[in-house]
Amino acid sequence: MKNAVIVKGGWDGHQPNQVAEVFERMLLDEGFTVDVHDSLGVFDDLDYLKRSAMIVPIWTMGTIEAGQVRNVMEAVAGGTGIAGCHGGMCDAFRNSTEWQFLTGGQWVSHPGGDSVSYRVNITNASSPITMGIKDFTVVSEQYYVHIDPCIEVLATTRFPSVFWYNSTNGEVDVPVMWTKRWGHGRVFYSSLGHHADVFDIPGAYETMKNGMLWAAKGREIAMRDNLSADEFSSDKKMF
Repeated sequence: MKNAVIVKGGWDGHQPNQVAEVFERMLLDEGFTVDVHDSLGVFDDLDYLKRSAMIVPIWTMGTIEAGQVRNVMEAVAGGTGIAGCHGGMCDAFRNSTEWQFLTGGQWVSHPGGDSVSYRVNITNASSPITMGIKDFTVVSEQYYVHIDPCIEVLATTRFPSVFWYNSTNGEVDVPVMWTKRWGHGRVFYSSLGHHADVFDIPGAYETMKNGMLWAAKGREIAMRDNLSADEFSSDKKMF
């Protein structure tokens, strides 16, 4: 049976406990076993992470030790998936550029705060994550993110919705959902999820569920094909 590791904590304003409950139910319904941790100490156990199908971080801000983030990087490179949402994944550990490199982006602003009505536009309808999902509207924080240019964008939202300093640049589409690869591992992110009730919206729920299932498949493939992170090892300076 596939095991998912949820790690929750950080800033309480993003409802880490409530979001963890939503994700735990989501994964149990899909046949996973789920371990829920409220300490980053779980990231000290590389062997445990490597045995898991997926890591689900729900930890806005905070700090992470270099050894912990490198264990996560190593586990994902070996096939363990990583999937998360909102600040719990891409505004976690602002001190760690390694974390940002792994996850594919970093939150920088949400003009208008938690009351912006905006459209989530599906831009890749052929992905198994978004297939059959129509564009939908959210009233929440609209995340402006800086991104890794290698990500595969699945959905976007258009700025500005709220007039501010950035508005003089004109309209721009900013990613809401994306995937990327890290070694043999798979990474999925959705910027939705300021509060747990956003997942009451079918489009938000289904894309999050599909993204986690997609990310977890990397472990199956790595085990089937006897793949390892070792092939990516290098004696060159990377950080």
